[in-house]
Amino acid sequence: MAVSTDSPAHALQFWTTEQRDNVTVATFSNPPYNFVTREVFDELGQVVAGCEDPAIRAVVIRSDPQSPAGFSSYSVEELFGIASDPERSRYSGDLGRSLKANLDRLAALPKVTIAALNGNALGGSFELTLACDLRIGQHGDFRYGNPEVRAGVIPGGGGTQRITRLVGLARALDWVLRGRIVSPEVAFELGLVHEVVDDAVTRALELAKEIALLPPMAVANAKRALYQGADTHLQAAFEIENMNWTEVMQSDDAQLAMTTILGLKPENARDWFESENSKNYPAYSGH
Repeated sequence: MAVSTDSPAHALQFWTTEQRDNVTVATFSNPPYNFVTREVFDELGQVVAGCEDPAIRAVVIRSDPQSPAGFSSYSVEELFGIASDPERSRYSGDLGRSLKANLDRLAALPKVTIAALNGNALGGSFELTLACDLRIGQHGDFRYGNPEVRAGVIPGGGGTQRITRLVGLARALDWVLRGRIVSPEVAFELGLVHEVVDDAVTRALELAKEIALLPPMAVANAKRALYQGADTHLQAAFEIENMNWTEVMQSDDAQLAMTTILGLKPENARDWFESENSKNYPAYSGH
């Protein structure tokens, strides 16, 4: 059952949210072309703040399914207004820092975030999806990419760094310096999206609901270990992993999960770990 979480006191112009059990679905809409702007990213920060509630265990971000534009691209009109004004362009780094601050808050959520790319996602819009943990592409006449150099600028919302960490420097150089935009299928081949399906939103919800059934602390600590470890050298990353391991080993949920496993017949243990069996897991408290 979908339940809206918006209220008049917290009305947003570009985003709506709804609850589907313990999964929040955030939908972006800015008709007619669905351009993203600084205001769109600022409102996203408010959406993310609401998703920090521990009762929410997964987040799906999508564009309005009624709009073929998808996430479209960053507003060139807004960027030109800055670039053509010497005073504003001199301090344009403030815009980049603001965009990154909101995306960093999204990336730092201690739960899985999944972008359903049910349309185009170019430039700053694609950078938004890069701040999510998983990206689900959708078959169709869509394009994903970072064409900023073709507009005389560079990715300014963290794209140069997130792309490098995602696919490596060699592919990131080809991607950014050529200002590439590609089909969903090519994006999958490059490792920029995790799956390409006929209905990205439906698949994103399936994954969100599956992960939401897992022990929340285990998901949060695994995510933290992966991201923090990727930004340092191997031995320091091992220590990061060890700290997160030690914390979850003291959790109530770890005891509950392992007690459940120990209660199974050995020949049934493998089937218990199958994704399809997640719906039969015990109710985890998050502690």
